[in-house]
Amino acid sequence: MTTGRFHGAFTALVTPFKNGKIDEEAYREFIEWQIEQGISSGISTNWLTIAKFVLPCGTTGESATMTHDEHEAAIRICVEQVNKRVPVIAGAGSNNTREAIPLTQFAKNVGADAALHITPYYNKPTQEGLYQHFKTICSEVSMPVILYNVPGRTGCNMLPPTVARIARDVPDVVGIKEATADLIHVSDLVEQCPEGFQILSGDDFTVLPHIAVGGCGVISVTANVAPKLMADLCKATLAGDMDEARRLHFKLMPINRAMFLETNPIPVKTAVCMMRGLDLEFRLPMVPLMPDNLEKLTKILNDCDLLH
Repeated sequence: MTTGRFHGAFTALVTPFKNGKIDEEAYREFIEWQIEQGISSGISTNWLTIAKFVLPCGTTGESATMTHDEHEAAIRICVEQVNKRVPVIAGAGSNNTREAIPLTQFAKNVGADAALHITPYYNKPTQEGLYQHFKTICSEVSMPVILYNVPGRTGCNMLPPTVARIARDVPDVVGIKEATADLIHVSDLVEQCPEGFQILSGDDFTVLPHIAVGGCGVISVTANVAPKLMADLCKATLAGDMDEARRLHFKLMPINRAMFLETNPIPVKTAVCMMRGLDLEFRLPMVPLMPDNLEKLTKILNDCDLLH
């Protein structure tokens, strides 16, 4: 297993809204809490040993319903609040290559440490189209890029040979968030990609086996509510402490289930707002949890000692 610059636990941050706008004060306070939780678990901020990161403007951050100005504001606020204490991986993807380029340039200009790029959704490019998409973005903007493969949302599966080709030909592409939860797929990536390529889980349920077969961490939804537990799971698994890793894996399982009672980010944002006393506000087509699922979520959060 190779660990490099980007390994450990990343939190795919929720974005608090208030009165139809980003709640900047709540967002900054939430980012600060995330950093404190990572530091309190004994995690160094040295690039080579870090195990806690934050990621604004991903799926969990409701980037799909943000305007471009809001998208840029969320990245800027996050970078400012972090102030280089932990790496910031900014969501900058699009299904339009020409749109992804200025988003990536903005992320670089404001000081993000890397950009996360989802595979183009809806238009379903071929494997060659995926290769050309990412190659073109990186030819226009030079910064570390992490690919994001989530076929359940995009309708497009980037296959291991394509990822390996991109990793070999495009030096700025340093890793992938792999959200298939398919360990054969992950194993193929580990086998085919160059040494040092960072393979991160995009599925909270399979962090332990993902790292065990050669992955290096997770970009996590659950870390919004349990950042220390998720960071500790990655740390234990990467260190080969399998007894501790299994203990943490099963401790996190009910929380993971709660975070996916309905479509992400509905449950996790509800949980964060409950835990932090924030206004709960979604943008259509996202709507609040159904009452029966809200009851289930509340019970799990209470059972796991996350509501105080």
